[in-house]
Amino acid sequence: MDTDSSDLFGPLLDKPVAAVVPVLVPLPVPGPYSYAVPEGLTVVPGSVVQVPVGPRQMIGVVWDGADDSTLDPKKLRPITLAFDCPPLSKEMRDFVDWVSAYTLSPPGFVARMAIRAPAALDPEPMVEGLRFVGGEPARLTPARTRVLDLAKEQEAPWTRSGLAHAAGVSLSVVDGLIKQGVFDTIFLPPPPVVARPDPDYTAPRIEGPQKGAAEEIVASVSAGGFAASLIDGVTGSGKTEVYFEAIAQALRQDKQVLILLPEIALTSSFLDRFEQRFGAKPAEWHSDLSPRIREKVWRGVVTGEVRVVAGARSALFLPFEDLGLIVIDEEHDPAYKQEDRVFYNARDMAVVRARIGDFPIVLVSATPSVESQVNGLSGRYTTVHLPTRFGDAALPDLHLVDMRRHPPERGGFLSPILLRGMKKALERGEQSLLFLNRRGYAPLTLCRVCGHRFQCPQCSSWLVEHRFRNQIQCHQCGYHEHTPEACPECGTFDHLVACGPGVERIAEEVEKHFPEARTIVMSSDLLGGVKRLRMELDAIAKGDVDIVIGTQLVAKGHNFPLMTLVGIVDADLGLSNGDPRAAERTFQLLSQVTGRAGRTGLKSHGLIQTFQPQHPVMQAIVSGDAGAFYEREIAEREKAILPPFGRLASLIVSADTRADAETHARGLRAAAPRVTGISVLGPAEAPLALVRGRHRFRLLVHGRRNSDMQAFLKAMMSAGPKVRGTVQIQLDIDPQSFL
Repeated sequence: MDTDSSDLFGPLLDKPVAAVVPVLVPLPVPGPYSYAVPEGLTVVPGSVVQVPVGPRQMIGVVWDGADDSTLDPKKLRPITLAFDCPPLSKEMRDFVDWVSAYTLSPPGFVARMAIRAPAALDPEPMVEGLRFVGGEPARLTPARTRVLDLAKEQEAPWTRSGLAHAAGVSLSVVDGLIKQGVFDTIFLPPPPVVARPDPDYTAPRIEGPQKGAAEEIVASVSAGGFAASLIDGVTGSGKTEVYFEAIAQALRQDKQVLILLPEIALTSSFLDRFEQRFGAKPAEWHSDLSPRIREKVWRGVVTGEVRVVAGARSALFLPFEDLGLIVIDEEHDPAYKQEDRVFYNARDMAVVRARIGDFPIVLVSATPSVESQVNGLSGRYTTVHLPTRFGDAALPDLHLVDMRRHPPERGGFLSPILLRGMKKALERGEQSLLFLNRRGYAPLTLCRVCGHRFQCPQCSSWLVEHRFRNQIQCHQCGYHEHTPEACPECGTFDHLVACGPGVERIAEEVEKHFPEARTIVMSSDLLGGVKRLRMELDAIAKGDVDIVIGTQLVAKGHNFPLMTLVGIVDADLGLSNGDPRAAERTFQLLSQVTGRAGRTGLKSHGLIQTFQPQHPVMQAIVSGDAGAFYEREIAEREKAILPPFGRLASLIVSADTRADAETHARGLRAAAPRVTGISVLGPAEAPLALVRGRHRFRLLVHGRRNSDMQAFLKAMMSAGPKVRGTVQIQLDIDPQSFL
């Protein structure tokens, strides 16, 4: 029910009013507030407006719902402004309501993700341009001649700087011709943020299995209506080219397309491939864009000028004018999970958006999630298999290196077998990749004299040494300090020891064995940001690097033509935690990393260092029998009633003191309703019991697939103790993290 804004937001404004409408504002409240519509102002459901909230003006959206006839418009605060932009569509509003209800998030917070580029709400100003009107200047110079020849050759209007640049002259030359009346000043619409893609710009490069898969996906797009397809293909099998054909078909139908990628800011090679196929790059959407570009993209999407967006998970909430296809590349990637304010999985919510909009969606992966595999087996998704690599390329030969039988030399982490493989690759002029999913130099630093371990003062996690920056840092809260020379506990100098390897330490070992090799370390926490990372990826693709040492950043679908050896430094790392998805994620990550080798036809190898060579994950990877692994994993999930055969929800209760957090968590547990098929585990101290100075207790709610988890949680929260003091509750439906 809408809330009367007069009671909540202070004094009224003395303006004539015509109606009452509900307006959703970005506040943690359960629904919209009622506002008066001033005379002369026209709004409809979906209109983006500005409204008074207390002493502030906030952006909101006129929401669905009938006018409340019991409210007197004269007693309500009126809408201040209606922005000159298209309203959010009914589909988008239904999607916001669905996400809010499923995640138990305030609807205003969800709607805020759709209008988070406020400067784009008003149209862009016109751009000053020039039109050639004829005539000759009093004095004709070579520079002026070039400008005139170009203007006569292309009669379309020019911008002042564009004409000067095209003619290769200074702005003063153009200004001189303007003064002499050769050009008239006119106003032009602002240039588009990206050119319009052409679905027939180049012929597709598909053959054999790829051609059959493309025809199946294109047929689904052509038929229209909701349909979910899963492209399950080995690394290098041409999955991108296949879904490019689906995009081309959607463009021919004059529909907009959204491509979700887990690391769009880093995938310059994908943008280049898209441009080669369609003659223009897609519009990008991710957090590293400048505010100005984000505004232009948002405006282009809502007006329909932008036809294709390639973006990170937040792009799912862009208010497209006529969205007709969603593609989710690397659909298994955990980066699609948002764990801030509104907790959601973009992969799952994208399927919901496609269903609400009644258009097709394509999920793509070489190692699909167990959930998608089950949906494919049950017929909810249509699965398209690509079992072989494109062209003549062969999958790498994979071998396990038993670290118990082939240990590294003292103080090292690379086995003799892996070092020999790297040496042979160097001799052939080929590249090697060493993968270790651990940033920094070492995960722990301690004193050999007194045993002191360096721990974050605000979190229950060890400080990671970053030798390149001479810092020890917490990867939970960002706390850092200079690497000390002496132990702060006993004062002993030169007795601090790094325990365990990070990528920087592996780089040090590689430098020792191959001092002449061109080596590069790729990790998301190195300085330089996205621009540097893209330059490094380009350098690797061009062969300017011999040995790459990286974290999971290097597993994101990159294509390195000269990469023929991949070494997994510590394959057991992902199996050493309590995550029920640990086996699945390790299998996916190792398969993706080893898939970087041999993508252009060169004979390639993958060497996997492990202390558990008999583990089912390791056996599945080297045997290439992904089907057997998924069959076993699905059976275990079904037996334990874990997703997708059961449902999970996580509640993290945090507070400034341990006692407050534990007391509130126990109160919630006691308030849980007794419902058949749903149980509450905990509370227990979270694995990361202290983060940013806040103590954390965890409750895990487990239910069967048909359980009404949302109703259960609402009842539990309603009957539980009131949130007081510093207590906060973090609610996560379908959790991916168990820390």
